Amino acid sequence: MPRLWTTAVHFVSAMQADPLGLDDSQLPGFFHAADAASLRGQRIALWGNRVRSAGAVAAAIGGALTLVVGSFDLWALVTLVGFIVAFGAELVLGVRPPERKWYMARAAAESVKTLSWRYSVGADPFFVTLPAGDAEKLFRTRIGQVARQVSEAVAPPEGDGAAPTEAMEFLRAATTAQQREVYLRDRTRAQRDWYTRKATSNARASFAWRATLVGAELVAIALATLRFAGVWDVDLAGVLAAFIGAGAAWLALKQHTTLESAYSLTAAELQKQDATLTSALDDDWARAVADAEEAISREHTMWLASRSDVNEQIGK
Repeated sequence: MPRLWTTAVHFVSAMQADPLGLDDSQLPGFFHAADAASLRGQRIALWGNRVRSAGAVAAAIGGALTLVVGSFDLWALVTLVGFIVAFGAELVLGVRPPERKWYMARAAAESVKTLSWRYSVGADPFFVTLPAGDAEKLFRTRIGQVARQVSEAVAPPEGDGAAPTEAMEFLRAATTAQQREVYLRDRTRAQRDWYTRKATSNARASFAWRATLVGAELVAIALATLRFAGVWDVDLAGVLAAFIGAGAAWLALKQHTTLESAYSLTAAELQKQDATLTSALDDDWARAVADAEEAISREHTMWLASRSDVNEQIGK
């Protein structure tokens, strides 16, 4: 009894010393491994596409101009270097496609996050009525399933990456009222605000890129007209065509317009869920959380389906 009493006192004291909450830093180790792998894949994919586009535009510039020094055309050298750079980037993107690892790792990270929140507030399938050992065993099993599905993209973290963290256990042991407060603050509203910000930033980026491409197309039309009329003999219209093609490819990769719509819709859904979660009775709490997590999962599933052939329902 004394040992049990000491453990209980320590547990309560820890909860009182540290305000209840759950952020990304307090999620299991496998989340951090997947998140890091996703960011690494995203960085390589975006830089590879930037370098490939820059190489193509540089090659077009070199092909449009001439500067002969001795027996060498320096702009021809620019063309050669541009094509070599674009070819190298194409090899990097084609031999070991970073996009696939980016998408798979992001799917894994989001799956671990939703499993962690479900566990922490006793939502399906980690109901608070489950014995503690059974709930943890089920959580570890589900994390293990995610890890196996994305093993080619995410290396196992050091230590026990599938264990519920201390913050998760504290929140799971809290009252429903406390869980509701934390879930609304750190999950639903934080996620809603994130989607709102991202929808706004994607709308701005989409407008900026569209305006830039329209401007480039108008300039290209003007230059092509002048060249046709014999007023202008430099083929800068070809350079602008290369720039426009690169810009269109970048827009296809970033999908600003699609993401703006998806993020706005998910933010609206989470706003509705806020009212449902706030008014949910204790008996309906687990179902209300599951519905909120489904709203978040739907957005990510749509994002994944629109970007890759990774169609597995990871972690569901």
